[in-house]
Amino acid sequence: MIQVVPKLKVEYGDFQTPLELAEKICYKLLELGVSPDIIIEPTCGTGNFVEASARSFQSASKIIGIEVNHDYLEQIGKNNQISQDGRIQVQQGNFFEFDWSSLIAQFTNKKILLLGNFPWVTNSQQGAIGGRNLPQKTNFQNHKGLDAIAGKSNFDISEWMLINSIQWLRDREAYLAMLCKTSVSRKLLNYIYSKELNLAYCATYKIDTKKYFAASVDACLLFCKFDSNVKKYFCDVFSSFDADNYYRIGYRNNTQIRDITSFDRLKDLHNPRMDAKWRSGIKHDCSNVMEFRKVDNMFVNGLGEVIDIEDTCLFPLVKGSDVAQNRTQSIERYVLVTQRYIGESTEYIQSIAPKTWNYLTNHSEYLDKRKSKVYKKNSRFSIFGVGSYTFAPWKIAICGLYKKLDFRLVGENNGKSTVFDDTVYFLSFEDEQAAQQTFKLLTSQTALDYYCSLIFWDEKRPIKSSILNSLNMTALAERLAINF
Repeated sequence: MIQVVPKLKVEYGDFQTPLELAEKICYKLLELGVSPDIIIEPTCGTGNFVEASARSFQSASKIIGIEVNHDYLEQIGKNNQISQDGRIQVQQGNFFEFDWSSLIAQFTNKKILLLGNFPWVTNSQQGAIGGRNLPQKTNFQNHKGLDAIAGKSNFDISEWMLINSIQWLRDREAYLAMLCKTSVSRKLLNYIYSKELNLAYCATYKIDTKKYFAASVDACLLFCKFDSNVKKYFCDVFSSFDADNYYRIGYRNNTQIRDITSFDRLKDLHNPRMDAKWRSGIKHDCSNVMEFRKVDNMFVNGLGEVIDIEDTCLFPLVKGSDVAQNRTQSIERYVLVTQRYIGESTEYIQSIAPKTWNYLTNHSEYLDKRKSKVYKKNSRFSIFGVGSYTFAPWKIAICGLYKKLDFRLVGENNGKSTVFDDTVYFLSFEDEQAAQQTFKLLTSQTALDYYCSLIFWDEKRPIKSSILNSLNMTALAERLAINF
């Protein structure tokens, strides 16, 4: 029983919205002028949204709650506030099997408010616990090839549920007010934009998830107003229910922009087809074998073994955390770089560094078990994220995982090129002066403002190579009157 309860809690996204928060949301909707005829809560749980909406929207003629958990339905039945309100209809139903289209079709020419809180769980999390509370498996985002291998086919269950919800509401006057992850709210806006669906207004209001759910999740109330004749593809982002100031997510050149006001001020710097190439660092997926610490002039791997190998394939390693914390001068880590370009045979190591080859073969049980499919059809002991750029003497680096724009200028270490792990993006230079000039441009306030207009800081990897590469360095130099 100890393990069953957490599994069910995750599987059904069973984190009930407190009545206090449900009431705040309803009050905010009233402020926004929401006046529905019909209110539907598709996963009503213990009924807090049903109760709050009944108190707030006296003009609503019907309030419908659907819930899969029979125990919760019994709990709702004991709530006098709900049971004595004749407008409220609560019934058992599974979101993924319920006939929503028929229900919505009953209310032609009625303003519908879809209200609630869908599960905050991904399909991969469901798979990990053997959960079945999810839609039939289809690649609804149409990812292909390596994107699916790398995990882009993973999605939030709430994203799928929200997409289906707006399909019911399209081409009619309706409202959607749902709690969700902030990242999911943007994905929904992207979907509406890509399908050219009608949208009159969209906004998000950040919520305190630690206070209301004892969880550290970047989440919000997503509010959408639909109209049969309007297509406005933007989203106003508020820091709280009480905030007056906001920034506006919008679209330019078919790209979702975090802050279109800031972006438009700097749009002359935008060129997504720039030649400058930010690269990611080395990917090997076996740190215990491939990475070492230098201790008293000895190399120690992650298994705690003291290693005697040539320094031919050993290169000083700076990890993303080192870049973010500005620990790029004193280097203690090293990594085996087994290839000079993608696809190169690693057998050359046998002749130029035999002790290194013996080390690799003696630890092949670890390397051969690497799970990623990208290793399966490549040379044994292969790595990725390697090329001529890896061995350049000068680099400008930034960690993609941290929520700050801190660029670092990094040179060689003891005559060898410094390399990075795959959480780092970098530009490479053969010439120190060119590196210095580029570093000056990238650390200017103008460049930082440009990047901030594009970066969604709540994402797992907020800084992306596509964003870094979109900055027109020549236009930036002209704007700042700096030789480049």
